[in-house]
Amino acid sequence: VTAARGVLLCPITMGLLLQSLFLLLLLGSCLHPAAAFPKGCYPSEEEGLKTFRCSNAQLTEVPRDIPNDTNKLYLDSNQIPFLPRDAFRDLPHLLELDLSHNAIARIESGAFQGLAEHLHSLDLSSNRLVSVSKDTFSNLKAKVNLSNNPWLCDCRLQELIRAVELASDSSGGIVCDSSTQEEHVGKAFLQVIADTDLCNVYKKTTDIAMLVTMFGWFAMVISYLVYYVRQNQEDARRHLEYLKSLPSKQRRSEESSTISTVV
Repeated sequence: VTAARGVLLCPITMGLLLQSLFLLLLLGSCLHPAAAFPKGCYPSEEEGLKTFRCSNAQLTEVPRDIPNDTNKLYLDSNQIPFLPRDAFRDLPHLLELDLSHNAIARIESGAFQGLAEHLHSLDLSSNRLVSVSKDTFSNLKAKVNLSNNPWLCDCRLQELIRAVELASDSSGGIVCDSSTQEEHVGKAFLQVIADTDLCNVYKKTTDIAMLVTMFGWFAMVISYLVYYVRQNQEDARRHLEYLKSLPSKQRRSEESSTISTVV
């Protein structure tokens, strides 16, 4: 009887072991993708959209292991200092990108490459942006929030603002932290360019600088020519005085020599 029971329990035990092993493998496969995410980052689903949140995760760069089917990406409240080229190229379905409250001071050309057709919201507010080329947002159709950055108000910023579509109620937050013209500091940038064309002012300033430079060179040339003529006149006068001091015969010979030399 004992032997029979042992024979009967053997298949049951093996079955339970195999079932447990299968469950462990299944659980491991489910947990594996999450283990690859940076600490503080997790996927979720919000209003039917696949969301990946890394808010306040102490990130110093854009994570690489973001699911490529992500629709909404939150990288806000971190310490990301710059955005490299192709930072989001593997996210073909991204609709919203939140990069607010970081330390972004530089954006490389092509950082948003691949997002032009589908991205409709880009938040870069509360960063450390001073100056950004308009080409950075080339072909981007998203509404962009650029408020609360220490902007340098100049022609470059004017070109940028005119090249992007600003998010509603964000334009008032684009304030001149510094400017090519001191009276603009502390003012809303849209108010500044409503009264002054900074690119036209820059062109006029450049034209004036070129004119001043050309006038300076012209004055130098004229001064040199005047000095050269006066110096030659002085040398000729001294030479004539020298000739007058010579005996008449030798003087006539020297004068003839001088005239022939001049001729």
